[in-house]
Amino acid sequence: MTPIFLPLIGQYQNIGDIILRRPLAKWLQGDSRLHVFTGDAPAGYTEALQLRPDDHVYTSFLSWYRAGMEASRRQKSIYLFKPGEIQLSLKGMKEHLGVLPMAKRFKARGGSVARLGSGVRNFSSFYRRLITPSLKVSDLTYWRDQGSFQYLGHGGVMPDLAFAEGGELSRISSMENRRYLIVSMRGDRPAPNDAWRKAVRDFAQKHHLEIMAVTQVLMDSARSRELAGSLGGQVLDWDGHDHMQQEQRLRDVYRRAALVVSDRLHVLIAAYTEGAAPAGLTTDNSSKVDRHFEAIGLKGVGQSAATWSAERIGQFLEDTLRQRESYLNTLGQARVSLDGVRKELVSFVEAVRGREA
Repeated sequence: MTPIFLPLIGQYQNIGDIILRRPLAKWLQGDSRLHVFTGDAPAGYTEALQLRPDDHVYTSFLSWYRAGMEASRRQKSIYLFKPGEIQLSLKGMKEHLGVLPMAKRFKARGGSVARLGSGVRNFSSFYRRLITPSLKVSDLTYWRDQGSFQYLGHGGVMPDLAFAEGGELSRISSMENRRYLIVSMRGDRPAPNDAWRKAVRDFAQKHHLEIMAVTQVLMDSARSRELAGSLGGQVLDWDGHDHMQQEQRLRDVYRRAALVVSDRLHVLIAAYTEGAAPAGLTTDNSSKVDRHFEAIGLKGVGQSAATWSAERIGQFLEDTLRQRESYLNTLGQARVSLDGVRKELVSFVEAVRGREA
């Protein structure tokens, strides 16, 4: 079995970090053995990744690194960089600099290196120079947004891996029984203003929807409770435990939602992949939501609404709901694109395995 070394560390109290990493692990679960570094992740986080019993999970970076160096001595091995957000900062460079000797050793001994589903959070020319050696060592590279690709180069663009999760289109297309308007806003950003709140309340009332504030990231818990009270809605909160059960609860309400309003990228994606129309209203100037939806062909999903009137926000919500059917058609196309990347990755792994013959 071809050994594949893959770090899947993340924000352990963020369900979105599980949703965007799990598909890659699933794609690799063929005739290969995964060696996954999870760091000090709680049991609920690791369980939700749905690794196989014979995959090796390491909580110690040193033990994982040593295992990689030893594996490359015996057979051709593969390294995959962690999918998700790359911070172009000193802290964010740890993986890209720290694993470089192991990745280069894998290649020198006939193995390969890949990077799928990553994107940069900020655009720093200094740290771009630092990350360049890890870009050059990769044999297969796909970024999750056009901005990251244009800034860092190397490879191509693919949809965020989280678009691969969720319900089948045939099951989520109907509007029947969709009675919720989901709201979920970051706890570390300015709170939505009065215009935002009025627009959301009025939209829900007009369309006979119940407002449900949800917590998909633990740090947003207080914001979710406050919004539920302010908007006269319900709250689906989280205490940070049992990640898989919380994801199932969230998906259950997403499957019954007509619209989701959030500044959290993976709240929008998770609800969208269960059939809710995504309205990415932010309270700052972040382009993250818009960049990642543009990668699948949807423009204007993310909007900075801090200075918008209630009327303008309300019109945006109306336009979003009206386009729900066409948005779901785009989801189908994104999944076809992702399946193409999956097949390319499978061929990539098989090519390394073939060198053993």
